[in-house]
Amino acid sequence: MNAEMRRNEILKILSHADSPVSAKILANKLNVSRQVIVGDVAILRACGSNLIATPKGYILQSKLQMTDKGISHQIACAHDAEGMLSELYAIVDAGCKVIDVIVEHPVYGQLIGLLQLSTRNDVDEFIIRCSEAQPLSYLTGGLHLHTVLCPDEAAFERAKEALNKLGILLTE
Repeated sequence: MNAEMRRNEILKILSHADSPVSAKILANKLNVSRQVIVGDVAILRACGSNLIATPKGYILQSKLQMTDKGISHQIACAHDAEGMLSELYAIVDAGCKVIDVIVEHPVYGQLIGLLQLSTRNDVDEFIIRCSEAQPLSYLTGGLHLHTVLCPDEAAFERAKEALNKLGILLTE
């Protein structure tokens, strides 16, 4: 299979996937290395494909948006590295989904990392991956925003209350 055929197959696999597909799974399916997949995805993006990288793998932007239903809010938080687990648990335990993390970098401006965390299991897997690299909030001394998707305003209020009790929520 040549590179163009492989990239078309990546798009085909992702178009049929309802959740993110990791580079490792794509590599196994296409009998290439993970690094080849990462390069293919970069080329596909440069050619205009709307591929999104999440902590769980790649997904087409259109598929990601189809699964997101509810009320979206941004919340400002600040905590040290040990506070991350409690923060994320508080949000998902309230019934909300952590869409992303946003930090303001002095050189690059706004940096956004897609998280897509809905459950404690998602959070646990994310925390394990954080052992491989520093989280974005490290760049700002723990200050960051999260976009959260909540089924209703009551869930958002529960999340804010839990974060406030933890001393993590920044308020006006």
